[in-house]
Amino acid sequence: MMRSRTVRWVCAGFAVLTSAMAGFAHAASPDEAGIRAQTTSWVKAYNGGDATAVAALYAEDALLLPPGAPGVSGRPAILAFFTKDIANTKAAGAVFVVDPKTDVGVSGRMGWESGTYRATVKGAVVETGKFLSVSRKKDGKWLYLRDTWNADAPPAPPAPAPVAPPAAKK
Repeated sequence: MMRSRTVRWVCAGFAVLTSAMAGFAHAASPDEAGIRAQTTSWVKAYNGGDATAVAALYAEDALLLPPGAPGVSGRPAILAFFTKDIANTKAAGAVFVVDPKTDVGVSGRMGWESGTYRATVKGAVVETGKFLSVSRKKDGKWLYLRDTWNADAPPAPPAPAPVAPPAAKK
């Protein structure tokens, strides 16, 4: 009788401890929150038309890997890329939204985030896709080291080349 009561208490204690540990496992660390905040800042600056603020979120030696274009290396080149990209996006009236349910991982000074995004024009979704960013912590701040994204749908086919009219017969 005494033994079964002890076993029940041990099992109950183990269940409580396991539940408490599971709660800790799912709590976001300050670094995970910092990486997510970096993405929030990116979206706010991008949609606000501030290419300088977007580029400031990248490390000096960062590599941007945009879809359908060559890689862009270094913060000055990343600034030039986003200056043009943001201008085109604003002209089209597009707005980017990142789903807040992202996956984040941290190991020392390195971290990553992956998730999904959508682009809308006048409230209509014109593109959905996914992204993966790798960040490095420097002087207490997370900066993108590698950043890539692509659309879920394949790119539109190229427009057919214009056909010259047949030469007139004399």
